Amino acid sequence: MLIFLDLETTGLEEIDKICSIAVIVQDEDSLHVDYDVVNEGKKIGSKASSINHITNEMLKDKPKLEDSKTYKYLQEHNNKDNVLIAHNIKYDLKMLDQVGFKWYGEIIDTLRCTKHLIAECEQFSLQFLRYELQLYKQEKALSSTCSVNIQPHNALSDALHVKLLYQYLYDISSLAGLLDLISKNVLMQKLEFGKYSGRYIEDISMNDRGYLEWMLGNILDLDEDLRYSIDYYLQGN
Repeated sequence: MLIFLDLETTGLEEIDKICSIAVIVQDEDSLHVDYDVVNEGKKIGSKASSINHITNEMLKDKPKLEDSKTYKYLQEHNNKDNVLIAHNIKYDLKMLDQVGFKWYGEIIDTLRCTKHLIAECEQFSLQFLRYELQLYKQEKALSSTCSVNIQPHNALSDALHVKLLYQYLYDISSLAGLLDLISKNVLMQKLEFGKYSGRYIEDISMNDRGYLEWMLGNILDLDEDLRYSIDYYLQGN
């Protein structure tokens, strides 16, 4: 069973909580869809509302996450025989961990897999990939089957695009291949921030290696894949 997951949250701070959750489940030839707006006792900020279009009025009288049908379905199918798939799954699992949810099955991160398999992409956000990889050409048929309204940053709509992205990656690799990539560091080609944003790391290593060495020594929360990539190019591999 493949479980495509997406969450929306009240914000991006440590104190923020899940405010909506959706799954699209593929089990052989059948599809199961669940979606809930939930109230974890944390007000949603205007910035988050401007992205996911969920308001505090919509949260009122909604169940806690653990009482929602989507969470209960996820918990019921939480076993080693099922695969949980999300875009940047590390974040989703971190948010679910706040309520004590631990996933026991396999996982696939479509963000990480895309960085491995389609490294030449300029960006890797789900909505960018929706257009870059022309996933939108298949979304109408799937949204009709799943009764999903396409709305970026809506958990159910995004879960649908995670499914479409997975299918694209699956055609390049395989289920076993995608599962294997979760444990491998991504060799990134370009910096995504800083004074050299958009520049190739290999070029920077040859022209300003001191800057990269400074990043390694001073940015303590540096992304693990970026750290791996900088070190890779500094070593002249």
